[in-house]
Amino acid sequence: MHSFDLTSLFALTTLLRVSIAGYVLTDNYERDNFFDAFTPFTEADPTAGFVQYVDYAAAMENKMIGAVGNYGNATYMGVDYSSTSDTGRQSVRITSKKAFNKGLFLADIAHMPGGICGVWPAFWLVGPNWPTMGEIDIIEGVNSATTNTMTLHTSSGCSIQKSGMSGTANYTDCDTNAPEQPKNQGCGVLSSDTSNFGAGFNANGGGVYATEWTSDAISIWFFPRTSIPADITASAPDTSKWGTPLANFAGNSCNINAHFQNMNIVFDTTFCGAWAGQVWTQDCKEKADTCEAYVQENASVFVDAYWLVNSVRVYQEGNGGSRKRGLKREVGE
Repeated sequence: MHSFDLTSLFALTTLLRVSIAGYVLTDNYERDNFFDAFTPFTEADPTAGFVQYVDYAAAMENKMIGAVGNYGNATYMGVDYSSTSDTGRQSVRITSKKAFNKGLFLADIAHMPGGICGVWPAFWLVGPNWPTMGEIDIIEGVNSATTNTMTLHTSSGCSIQKSGMSGTANYTDCDTNAPEQPKNQGCGVLSSDTSNFGAGFNANGGGVYATEWTSDAISIWFFPRTSIPADITASAPDTSKWGTPLANFAGNSCNINAHFQNMNIVFDTTFCGAWAGQVWTQDCKEKADTCEAYVQENASVFVDAYWLVNSVRVYQEGNGGSRKRGLKREVGE
C-alpha cells in the first residue's frame, strides 16, 4: 500500500483537477477588481468618433462608472447624458493591463449600449502595431442595429471560410487593405438573432459571449441569459458541448498564430465616426442632418448607452489539453 502525506495528496488532487479540466480559469474580472485590471484610454479616438474619452477620476465625478444605480454586483460603464459639447460627448474606453495569447474569453454582460442612433459600442481584443497583431471584434454595431457584427482585422495573408457557423460571412479577406473590399472592412460575420445585440439583448437581461481563440480558429458563441450552459455556470467550460458557433473564423488561408498575438481586452462606447457617422443616412437621417449634430444636442437619449458587466473570465488550456488524454497520462504513469 502506498502512503501519502497531506501535501502529496493535495498536489495529486490539484494535478488531476487541472488535467481533467481542459480549460482552467486564470483571470476573473468582477466588480471588486474590474477597473484595477483595466487602464482608461484618454487619447483622441482612432476611429474619428465625436467623443471625449475621460480618465477614471472624471468618469467617477460625472457618474459614468462604478456604483451608479441599483446594479448589484455588476460593473457600470456609461456616457455623459446630461450636457452638450461641440467637441464630443464624454465616454469611457478601457484596455486590459494584461495581454493574452490564445484562450477562452467569457463575458457575462447584463446590458449594452447598442440600438441608439449615433452610438457605436464595442467589446473586442486588439494587439500592438495594428493591424499587424490583429483585432477580434466580439460585439459591435452602430446606430439602430438590432443584431451583432463580429469581425477580424489583420495585415495581409489571412482569409477565412464561410462554413461552420450560424452567422453569415459578408467578406472573407481579413486584411484591412484587401483590394476588393472597402478599406478597413476586415472579414465580418453577421448575426440574424435579435437577442444578441442592442434592445433585444437588454430586454432579456443580456447573456454570455464566449470567444475561443486557438491555433486553428477563433470562434464566438452567444448564450442568452436563460440558456447559459451549465458548464459555464459551474466554471468548467467545455466548448465541445456548445454546438455550432455564431462565428467561426477558420480556414487554411490564415495562420492564426502569426496574425493574432499579445492581445488586450477593450470595452468602449464611441459616437459617430468612421462607421456610425458614415452610415448615418441609412437609418437615422430623420433624427438630424448629421450624426454629430444629433449627438451634440440630444444628451438625454443616451441614458441607456451603458455597459453592465457581471464578469469577464479568461480560461487557458490545462495540462494535457484533452480531458481523456490528460487523465490517462497523469493517472496511468
